[in-house]
Amino acid sequence: MYKKRFKSIDEYKNYFSELIEKERKAEKEFHLNEIKRLSGTERQKRGRAVLGLRMKYAGDFLDFKIYRFNRNNMPEHQIKVGDIVLISRGEPLKFNQEATVSAVGRNFIEVYSKEPIFRSKLYRLDLFVNDITFKRMLKALDEVENGKLKMKNGLEILLGQKEPEIVEVNEKSEVLNPSQNKALSKAINSEMFLIHGPPGTGKTTTVAEVIKKHIGKKLLVTADSNVAVDNVLEKLKDFNVVRIGHPAKIESNLMKYSLDVKIRRDKRYKEIEKLIKKIDDLKYLQDKKTKKPTPGRRRGISDEEILSLAKDGKGKRGVKAEWVKEMAQWLKIQENINRLYDKKNALFEEIMHSILDTADVVFATNSAAGGDFLENRNFDVVFIDEAAQAMEPGTLIPLIKAKKAIFAGDHKQLPPTILSNDERLKFSMFERFTALYENIYHTLEIQYRMNEKINNFPSCEFYECKVKTYEKIKNITIKDLKIEEKNEFGGYEPLVFFDTKGKFLEKIKKGSPSKYNPLEAEFVVSLVEEFLKAGAKEEFIGIITPYKDHEEHIKKLLSSKFQVPSIEIRSVDGFQGREKEIIILSLVRANEKEQIGFLDDLRRLNVAITRAKRKLIVVGDVKTLSSNKTYKRMIEYFNKNGILRGIDEFR
Repeated sequence: MYKKRFKSIDEYKNYFSELIEKERKAEKEFHLNEIKRLSGTERQKRGRAVLGLRMKYAGDFLDFKIYRFNRNNMPEHQIKVGDIVLISRGEPLKFNQEATVSAVGRNFIEVYSKEPIFRSKLYRLDLFVNDITFKRMLKALDEVENGKLKMKNGLEILLGQKEPEIVEVNEKSEVLNPSQNKALSKAINSEMFLIHGPPGTGKTTTVAEVIKKHIGKKLLVTADSNVAVDNVLEKLKDFNVVRIGHPAKIESNLMKYSLDVKIRRDKRYKEIEKLIKKIDDLKYLQDKKTKKPTPGRRRGISDEEILSLAKDGKGKRGVKAEWVKEMAQWLKIQENINRLYDKKNALFEEIMHSILDTADVVFATNSAAGGDFLENRNFDVVFIDEAAQAMEPGTLIPLIKAKKAIFAGDHKQLPPTILSNDERLKFSMFERFTALYENIYHTLEIQYRMNEKINNFPSCEFYECKVKTYEKIKNITIKDLKIEEKNEFGGYEPLVFFDTKGKFLEKIKKGSPSKYNPLEAEFVVSLVEEFLKAGAKEEFIGIITPYKDHEEHIKKLLSSKFQVPSIEIRSVDGFQGREKEIIILSLVRANEKEQIGFLDDLRRLNVAITRAKRKLIVVGDVKTLSSNKTYKRMIEYFNKNGILRGIDEFR
């Protein structure tokens, strides 16, 4: 099972190298096998491909070409901004081109590509995998083995052999509460520290304040996802911050902080533009006035021979003197082009390094921290946010770059997402360190998100009753939002559980591993209708379900009733870090065997029930769910502190 301690760096490296390779293969095989196994139409139904797209060139951005793929009746799909897609004429296994998704609209998907995309009448787009992160994980393991960890006791801490030195200082921020300031006072001078932030406790605010206390040192801030990186950046944008990453993956309102944009706004970039213009002019001259010395043209004659023969006006091996002259001209122009490229690249590097050298804080994903921009660049402190959601080898990429590390996360919420089904990769470095070192972390204890009744069950079930509710929000309800009180959704009571009493049974779609519950979905939609009739705005409501097929079924039902519903319907994973005034949690499982499947991953339950601010409605089959002790305790809690009602009592 999980390994907490390692005897040597060799054991550590071998352990994680095997897991990385396993995950890489699983991710690639998942997409390739599905492409092989399913027709394009079937993969499109699952949301991982879109067929029959037309393409148009939409212009340039930085060094990228932008292409827009559209169709009038765009099907529902899972393709999102930042994904790598395979572009093909319809058979991606025979021929394809990779690109990065930069925008997704109702009827279009836009991509960035370094290279021009081939011409075709119609196109197919498929979700795929990016191999770069796995390579960077392996490189990080090599660097640890080669003694590249900057932290004084880094290797011993990493292997679980030595507890980090925790130093508490008399320092605080007026922005933070006493619990948050406790974390700050321990994080400032400790060689490694973990800030444990349960839902709504202001983890990102605390991290931002700790970062501010370190301004003046070389700082790197990372997280596993672009969204998490941008959330921290948002709180520190008054400083001189630089965001590293693909432009398609950065929030548009934060684009001005990206390294790409900063480079192009530097005064010296005008010289780069001049050099690019000269290169383009020389390439045009090459194409129009000379002949490229291809193997067929040169017939074994070397570059040196071509230049020498041209000087003497001679030909050789059946190659006319005129051709030799044109090839010699091509070579001379290419020499100039290469010289200009070298000059351009040197100036680009100079601008880039000056921007990074003067930055107060550098932001990147864990993976991007191992990219070319930060190659051979070291930091005094690295801050790794959402660390409990990152695979350990992914956390290692930024960790090796700094003398000191501060982690933030919550191992009681969602673990790293993996495809290999090897549970060992779900055991993050954050969780491993909390299990190893008793004093390395501090749990934030005041939550600012939800009504006290919503908070108390997860607080006691997952956090030893440590998480208390901020006094001013203890009694917030939907009454504050001027929503009419209706019996149909349990009035102003914050906690309502609707027991489906075995009347709504789960189903499986042919060929799908997921599940859905059509009658439960209809009931959820009826609840939404009642809220809207009572004056609730669509943006107040979020619907969470653990199953993709159920999510899609609810979306279809809502779309048939509302033209463009803005009610968010997502999986549990899609709602981590988010919140809504009203959450309807639809649990789907209802069967005679009383099996709840992967609902028994209780971290998912924790995330799902802590997204609501003023009202949490859970819809599920009490008999099936009660086979799990935690769900049984939750249902009893609703019965005692809220409303437990059968669906037959709905009206």
